[in-house]
Amino acid sequence: MEGAVPERPAWFPEKKRISVFTGDYGSGKTEVAVNYALALAGLVPDVRLADLDIVNPYFRSREALALLEENGIEVITPRGQHLTSELPIILPGVKGLLQSSHGRAVLDVGGDDLGARVLSSLYGSWSADEVEMLLVVNCHRPFTDTVDGVLAVLGKIEAAARMPVTGLVANSHLLEHTSPEVIYRGWELASAVGLRRGIPVRFVAVARQLLPLLDRARIEAPLFPLTRIMVPPWIPREKPGKDSFRL
Repeated sequence: MEGAVPERPAWFPEKKRISVFTGDYGSGKTEVAVNYALALAGLVPDVRLADLDIVNPYFRSREALALLEENGIEVITPRGQHLTSELPIILPGVKGLLQSSHGRAVLDVGGDDLGARVLSSLYGSWSADEVEMLLVVNCHRPFTDTVDGVLAVLGKIEAAARMPVTGLVANSHLLEHTSPEVIYRGWELASAVGLRRGIPVRFVAVARQLLPLLDRARIEAPLFPLTRIMVPPWIPREKPGKDSFRL
């Protein structure tokens, strides 16, 4: 029916206005953050994304600036000559975004504890009960392939950010070589970490083309369909719209 409110999927953050994505290098947290913002924009109005990755000059959310803005998402990022800068620029608009009581905010934070330090500079800019900090985990990376390894990364990020990780995102993949077994292993690792720390796995990110191949009974967390957006310039980029993220 025209004008009907889209049904909200299981991964939707009902009680959290601000979703912070962090993770170790190679976790795919920027890919997840960009997809997440696009998915939110298909469900609710006034979605904004802040690019706070001041560490890694590659695959930052600002690289998808045009796609995000085409889908009605305000992107807070350096502009003009600073768009591709590697300087640690934190824009004044970020605090305004965090202190606003309207809409939804997605923060893409730099990899590991060094990147997470930017959050400590924003300490006090938000109410703790409206923020979730999600650690994106890829079990096929050297430092996050075991429970103890993930916990070590998690602890460093929490200390640097001065805020706790409240949820996990399993985003295990081997790019085009990803199979259902890779997804199952990622879920199992994230689940084990969650049990050790007493925090939930908020969702499992899965490439859209793999969704029909999964045995969903093997994953006890919401599935989040992922479209590959953060790609090198010589690979064509898909252009998902607001309605491209429903299961």
